[in-house]
Amino acid sequence: MFSFFKKNPFNSSSALNYGSIGVDMHSHVLPGIDDGAKTPEDSIFLIKKMMELGIKKIIATPHIMADFYKNTPETINAALILLKGELVKQGIDIEIQAAAEHYFDETFEPMINKLSLMTMGDNYVLFEYPFMSPPPNAYTVIQKMMEWGEYKPILAHPERYSYMNIDAIANLRGWGCNMQLNTISLTGYYGKTIKKKAEALVDNNLIDFISSDMHHPRHARAFKDALDSPYLGKLLNSDYPLKNRLLK
Repeated sequence: MFSFFKKNPFNSSSALNYGSIGVDMHSHVLPGIDDGAKTPEDSIFLIKKMMELGIKKIIATPHIMADFYKNTPETINAALILLKGELVKQGIDIEIQAAAEHYFDETFEPMINKLSLMTMGDNYVLFEYPFMSPPPNAYTVIQKMMEWGEYKPILAHPERYSYMNIDAIANLRGWGCNMQLNTISLTGYYGKTIKKKAEALVDNNLIDFISSDMHHPRHARAFKDALDSPYLGKLLNSDYPLKNRLLK
């Protein structure tokens, strides 16, 4: 289980919270099935911190990866049932659903062909690229998703792929691929270069969804710290066309 802090790091002078969007649609809070929460107690800890910051609904997205986390709808839904039971036991009232963060590996396109991807909302699919280099068939597979009309793709944390510049991200989004920003990128959590890129994506109105990508307490602290960023303030403004609200 996560160790508790000696002092409360969640006290903040920021008047902002995530209540205006309400939905966190990328997290790893289901217990024991990937690199996120390991136990139901870990899950509850993270969920409480998210609720303190205004989150009203959580869509958990465990990894589905051929080489590391061989999750299936069955393993994911079993973990969801376990977590829901713990929430009821502790009297914690929050809506929680499950989809997945699909890794763009050799299993991704076959899952598209079989229409077996795990979705959220109106058939949105969250997926991530490898961090070292893009898949050689990236554009053709995303084009297939769009042309078939079965799925609405969301690329997770594009700010974190060093091989994708702003123009490449804008081009992919122009094809119809949604972009999801990790709000903690705006704090410098992943480094100054990724922070600057995240800010440029906001400035260029290239973000469709924001989320915590919550794995552990350090992410929870950074999720709170992001509320002090003027760029997050811009994203949470009602005039910015975030789509999180469509998932309520």
